[in-house]
Amino acid sequence: MEARVLIVDDEPQILRALQTNLRGAGYDVTTAATAKEALAAAAVGNPEAVILDLVLPDGRGTDVARELRRWSSAPIIVLSAVGDEHEKVAALDAGADDYVTKPFGMDELLARLRAALRRAAPSTEPVLRIGDLTIDLEKRSVAVDGHDVALTPNEFELLRYLAQNEGKLLTHRAILREVWGHAYERESHYLHVYVSQLRRKIEADPARPRYILTEPGAGYRLRAPS
Repeated sequence: MEARVLIVDDEPQILRALQTNLRGAGYDVTTAATAKEALAAAAVGNPEAVILDLVLPDGRGTDVARELRRWSSAPIIVLSAVGDEHEKVAALDAGADDYVTKPFGMDELLARLRAALRRAAPSTEPVLRIGDLTIDLEKRSVAVDGHDVALTPNEFELLRYLAQNEGKLLTHRAILREVWGHAYERESHYLHVYVSQLRRKIEADPARPRYILTEPGAGYRLRAPS
């Protein structure tokens, strides 16, 4: 079955090019040119992935991403001519799963879309239990002390990788390569943002984490609280 993709961009030329190329690649495409149209289309169509421009005529793409994250875990790839580091972090912090700066190559975008959809696909692996943390890898669900926790696809993949290597020190590069791919091995800001977000969701006190531990200058490890 074709994956449903919502494309949001206010530049007609880019919107047409994305629509043509994604349909040619076999995706079921819906388009929107404003933040209002995007949220309405997402509510009706329930897309499996969203490609989202950061600057829209009636709002910011970060606001759209943040609103989508209230009810959807679909991967969000942000497009923007803005290359500033702070803008990238803000988009990720708002719930985006990836960031592509204009101008971009269509092959690169399609590869990132495929990777995002793979990360969001269900697994058939077992349930992991670490302390009060329960990770169902088949259902892609997480609970802390019996209470469900909503994670984005990349947050889940990060937690999955850490949990499947419980107690092992994983370097920044290894985590980035596993969760985001080889192209991201040096993009440490991705990892810092997502570890912070994940701690806010699973730790009783994110400032004093008990599960996800930092090894200064090396990486992270996940272990049951002692």
